[in-house]
Amino acid sequence: MKVNHVKQKLLDGGRSIGTFVFEFDTTGIGRLAANAGAEFIVYDMEHTGWSIETIRMLMATTMATSAIPLVRIPAMEYHFVARVLDVGAMGIMIPMCESAAQARTLVASAKYPPVGRRGAAFTIAHDDYLGGDIVEKMQSANRETMLIALIETVEGVRNVQEIAAVDGIDVLWIGHFDLSNSLGIPTQFDHPLFKDAVAQIVAACRQHGKVAAMMTADVAGGQKLLDQGFRMLAYGGDLWLYQSALRDGVGKLLSDCQ
Repeated sequence: MKVNHVKQKLLDGGRSIGTFVFEFDTTGIGRLAANAGAEFIVYDMEHTGWSIETIRMLMATTMATSAIPLVRIPAMEYHFVARVLDVGAMGIMIPMCESAAQARTLVASAKYPPVGRRGAAFTIAHDDYLGGDIVEKMQSANRETMLIALIETVEGVRNVQEIAAVDGIDVLWIGHFDLSNSLGIPTQFDHPLFKDAVAQIVAACRQHGKVAAMMTADVAGGQKLLDQGFRMLAYGGDLWLYQSALRDGVGKLLSDCQ
């Protein structure tokens, strides 16, 4: 399996910056993001309606780049985990992780025996259609695959210490909009309740050797998160970055015409 340089960098105590893709399911989006410097790309299935066929294409075209392809699946179900990994994803993010049991189910679904129960199929997309030692392939996949639990509810925060303690979970990612909704303070990211929840998640990551991660909409916000102890950040998403850049350019040109 391809070496997951993002996972290795994080294990070594470093930081990694990538982005989300929600809208542009093209053969070029992975190359565009990688050439822009994104170290990883999270392709979203939760809010896009993308099918496994779309993800299959995105994995195939991104694997040829330096960027590590990750996928947020719609729910913690075995068939989502296994199929997405089989078409080439190098990491899985599950939404609404609220318990250690859910986290352990992710690990069991994503890892080959003896660690987990992932079904075995080889010389297919995930191992680049190559032959070779099957045992080594399973060990490599278990080693390189990144597993991310989204903490985005009050229940998830309540159980964050237990979730962070699960072996095989690499990253706790804060879903900031859903977390603020669950706390009853929609979009109030400066509210004491939200700040306290974030602090609890970051503390759990430090205590259990996990990586704290989050999306940032701008550079200034991202720098604050890095200072706070986050080591994995997604800088925006394709549709918002495109819209922001277009709005800025068009607006400036229109103002010059007046």
